[in-house]
Amino acid sequence: MQAPPRVLTVAGSDSGGGAGIQADLKTMLALGTHGMSVITAVTAQNSLGVQGAWQLPAAAVTAQYRSVVDDIGVQAVKTGMLASAELVETVAGLLAATGAPVVVDPVGVSKHGDTLLATDALDAVRTKLLPAATVATPNLAEVAQLTGVRVTEEADLRRAAAAVLALGPRWALIKGGHLAGDAVDLLTDGTAEHWLRASRQDNRHTHGTGCTLASAIAARLAHGDSVPEAVGAAKDYVTGAIAAGFPLGAGIGPVDHGHRMARGTQEAGPP
Repeated sequence: MQAPPRVLTVAGSDSGGGAGIQADLKTMLALGTHGMSVITAVTAQNSLGVQGAWQLPAAAVTAQYRSVVDDIGVQAVKTGMLASAELVETVAGLLAATGAPVVVDPVGVSKHGDTLLATDALDAVRTKLLPAATVATPNLAEVAQLTGVRVTEEADLRRAAAAVLALGPRWALIKGGHLAGDAVDLLTDGTAEHWLRASRQDNRHTHGTGCTLASAIAARLAHGDSVPEAVGAAKDYVTGAIAAGFPLGAGIGPVDHGHRMARGTQEAGPP
């Protein structure tokens, strides 16, 4: 038997299972890849928000990364919550020597507005992490945080993309999901432009959307897709996951990472 493509996520753990490492691994499985993980931080998190976060030492992150990459190897890497300047710099150094496509989700805040990146880490993201990215996938709040560019309408997306590309990634995917109207994203390498549109889903249960999209892009890159092909396929997958998002707990539920998988039924056995 042949092993599926291997994808590594370097991110924080979401104890509620909707975002972070948990969302990444579910997405990678759903898209036919073998997901592996380097945990950078542990959060106490549920549908209502983040109640606590504890980052791992840089040595623990490095040991996890080397353990996986040196033995198993990777066809793509996705980064998420990196928490501190030290971890950002550590991970950026590891990525530079790996030689696989890298999808950087520059996580700054959670869906609930909880801070997941130290303020003093922003410069390391700009100067160390983004230059290592094949694709960077900031949302509008992260664009403003990293570049100062504020997007209020679709016409601003080009300016936002140019500002992100100036920081060094090969491609920028500016996610316009928080704008009014259809969910429109702009993917560009500074020359080619790809506008991705989807009807807005009437569903508040969208926890984990950003993690899921970045992981889906990485999974498709591991399958050998070009960047535009990978982003288009990932957008389709995430749109379906949002449409199928379900309530969980008292707050915002997760997107459904398994919406394309067969839904088996189980009959209750005898008591």
